[in-house]
This record gives sequence, structure tokens and C-alpha cells, in this order.
Amino acid sequence: MTIQERLNLIKQVGEEIVTEEELKKLLESGEQLIAYDGFEPSGQMHIAQGLLRTININKMIKAGIKFKMLVADWHAWANNKMGGDLDKIQTVGKYFIETWKACGMDLSNVEFIWASHIVRDDKYWKLVLQIARTNTLRRFVRTAEIMGREESMDLTAAQIIYPCMQAADIFTLGAKITELGMDQRKVNMLAREVGPILGFWKPIVVSHHMLMGLQQNKMVEDGKSKIEKTIEMKMSKSKPDSAIFMTDSEEDIKRKINKAYCPEGEIADNPVLEYYKYIIFESLDRLRMEQVIIERSEKFGGPIILNSYENLEKMFNGKQIHPQDLKFTLANLLNKLVEPVRKHFQNDLLARPLLEKVKSYQVTR
Repeated sequence: MTIQERLNLIKQVGEEIVTEEELKKLLESGEQLIAYDGFEPSGQMHIAQGLLRTININKMIKAGIKFKMLVADWHAWANNKMGGDLDKIQTVGKYFIETWKACGMDLSNVEFIWASHIVRDDKYWKLVLQIARTNTLRRFVRTAEIMGREESMDLTAAQIIYPCMQAADIFTLGAKITELGMDQRKVNMLAREVGPILGFWKPIVVSHHMLMGLQQNKMVEDGKSKIEKTIEMKMSKSKPDSAIFMTDSEEDIKRKINKAYCPEGEIADNPVLEYYKYIIFESLDRLRMEQVIIERSEKFGGPIILNSYENLEKMFNGKQIHPQDLKFTLANLLNKLVEPVRKHFQNDLLARPLLEKVKSYQVTR
């Protein structure tokens, strides 16, 4: 694979790359590149964490990059996830790994590293403090989005330490590339800022698209009248109908997709179209399909064969495809993609009790 082909694959993943020129030079260096990704174990895994993450990581691996995935149990603890219960957080972390085993991630090129292991090294904490000393409190508060928090002086002291830890993770793991969602951009830019100051490198930031939640429609006040507006929000584990989870039943998937926001002919801020673009058309090989076939009764013109997402978007925008037909097919295809994960948790003696425990836990922000 040529340098340009490798670069093109990574550009498919990155909604933003900081910077593309630096990435090209790094690819040309010939060194074995490590990319960092991390996740807070919290609640059940939704498809953005499962299917979309798998798609993105596999593309990066195909481009010749190895992954170090940080199971950020101490970070989730600092952020008061799972009520601040570290044992529950670590159980969820094990469940996450079992989920990725079943959803097609190329685990031969992924190393899972627990934060609870790297925090045992005093060199790690020295680096955390070095990073903490580079900036004012205000600078770290501005990264609160990475924890799903608002910028506020009401953050706990543990949450202030969190971005210092995440920046330290990148250098501790030897990652020249970070590959996380756009919501993690601020801390990755912090790492680029402090890296050279502390004698490290500027990590290249590959930020992938954040899949929006299914429930987008809200009524909001606008002066004296009430008007309907689309308010963008990402998936929320505390709002189960906003996302498809990796072990949802077929009935759950159909119900959630049927309720999803999808106004006829509108392509902007449409979560159903997003699922097709980022999940379905990227999973044709796994679905053993060459095209997407929108199921439709002969009464309304019969099935529609789509060779690309662009074709789908054009036809939907022209009102040639009805939202209900789009939803019906989407629910069936998503069900096929999560079926192997459901079976893994039904049949594997290690995985099954993990899922049962995670389902019993109350999710906290």
C-alpha cells in the first residue's frame, strides 16, 4: 500500500486531522506507528462505541497502524461514573472488551491496557504533575467536554486532574497518533501544546465523527411562539431510546428505529441517514452485500437498489424514498450486525455473567 493510499484510509476516519501534512511525514518515516484510543467503562455499549469504533480502528490498522486501547477505569472513577464504584467500572471494562471480540475488531493489532496498571508507575504521576504545571486551572477547565461535563468551577478536583491524566496517557503509551471522537479534541490539542514543552512530540490528532442520537426532535420557545427545531445531541446511555445498544433485541432495535427522527426529504441532522452513511455502507462486506436494498412493497414501487450513500441521500432528498421504508430496512440490517454480539453473550460462559452484571448497574453521568 502506498503512502497516499494509507493516508486516504486515515482521512476516511478523520472528520478532522491535525495536521494532515504532519501525518504524511510520519507515514513516510517508515516507523511502526502507535495510535491511542481510550474509553471510560460506563454502562452498556452502544453502536457508536461498538460498530463505528470497530470500522474506524480496522481502517487505521489496514493503513499500517497498531492500536493501544486504554481501558480508562481510573479516569471513569475520577469522573464519578457508575457512582464512583471502581469494581463496577472494571466489570464494565471487561464487558467492553468481550463486546469488541464479537463485533469484528482486528484484535491481533489492538492491545488493551488498563489505566489501573499504568498508574502503578511513579513516572506516570510525575508526568501528570508536569502537565498540570504547564497551564492555569482555567485551561484545564476548558477541556471539560472530554468528560461529558460543562466548563464550570463546580468540577471536582479529581475531574480537574482527568485531562492531565489523559494527556499523560498519550506519551506514556508512546502514541504518535490519537484517534478519538471530536468531543475529545480539546485534550488532544492540549497534548500537542505540552508535548514539545516536556520533551515529547506533537501527537497527530485524528478526530472521528460523533454519531448523533436517534431522538433529535424537541419543542423550544422562540419569542411568543413555539417552533420545532432540531437540537443535535450525541447518544446518551441515560436515555436508552437515543441509541442502539450492542446487545439490544431485534424488537428493541425495530422500536427505537421506528421512533427515530427522520423527516421526509430532510438530509441535515437526520440520524437515520447517519446510520446508513457511517454504519451500513461501511459494513457491506460484513453483511455480505454489494448494495443496499431498501425493502418496499410492490404497491409502492418495489425494492430500491442503492450502490452508494450519495445515491441514497439524493433519492431521499428528492422524496423518492419514504422514511418508513428507510427505517424498516435499517432496523433489519442493524439487527444482523449486532446478532453475533448477542450470541456471544448468550453462549460464552465468561461473557454472559458480565452482561448480566452490567445490566443490573444503574448508569450515572
